[in-house]
Amino acid sequence: MSPTSQDTTAATMPATWNRLRLIHWIFRIAFMMEFVGHGAFGIIGKAAWLPYFGVVGINESLAWRLMPIIGTIDVCIGITTLFRPMRGLILYGAIWGLWTALLRPLSGEPIWEALERAGNYGVPMAFLLWSGWPRSASQLFARIRSDEGPQSSEARSRIFTLVRVSLAVLLIGHGGFGAVVNKPVLAKLYGSVGLHALPFGGMPLVPAVGWFEIALGLAVLAWPVAGLLAFIAVWKIASELLYPISGAPFFEFIERGGSYAAPLVLLLLVSLPRVARTPAMREVAAPKGATA
Repeated sequence: MSPTSQDTTAATMPATWNRLRLIHWIFRIAFMMEFVGHGAFGIIGKAAWLPYFGVVGINESLAWRLMPIIGTIDVCIGITTLFRPMRGLILYGAIWGLWTALLRPLSGEPIWEALERAGNYGVPMAFLLWSGWPRSASQLFARIRSDEGPQSSEARSRIFTLVRVSLAVLLIGHGGFGAVVNKPVLAKLYGSVGLHALPFGGMPLVPAVGWFEIALGLAVLAWPVAGLLAFIAVWKIASELLYPISGAPFFEFIERGGSYAAPLVLLLLVSLPRVARTPAMREVAAPKGATA
């Protein structure tokens, strides 16, 4: 390496490590949001959850009694992870997020419901890989420091791919609500801000937005450039804010923390200084035919 290259690398290191710590905190806050938001509905009690208990043979009476217990556990896990992140809790969170997502199609709901919740299991798993897979029982409950990010380009590349796929799946899943299912709640959400139909073409708004979100998901798989990821981050935050705007509990917005974290993490990764990018990130960031 030439002296000039060494100077460039040294100059980029502080910015790189600050960005890597920021990614850790995005994962950490998103995990807390997911579990506190989801847990709050358990404590309050949510009738829509009853069919999910039925999948494992739990009757309605017992389900109502279990909801506050499950909700309290979720909230405690979320708050604990915010203040003292541990690999064991994050691993539990990824498995629990996947299971609760799968309960939806298992109870008879469309598969889009499980896909749309990819932020609930893909993002926690990425957080675990970012922090380092536990190699011993003691590491499961050791405190994770904010500077314990992946050191190798191969590890970052794997996490980049996992978050990229998770973001694409959740966008395609949410798009399926509108494009395929035409989910009634979406019309209510858009109507809460005065949107009822496209201003051109005559296509109903709900399926049009659904196809647009599916296109966004496919674009993330094809070419997740910084501008696209920034737009998706704003889009997800703004569209999920329609829940509290329409009168739904604010926890509806909070529990989707993984959906906001995914584009932000990818945006930070593709925006790393050139010398710190993995080969996969350099390929995404460079125009076709350019050298990375």
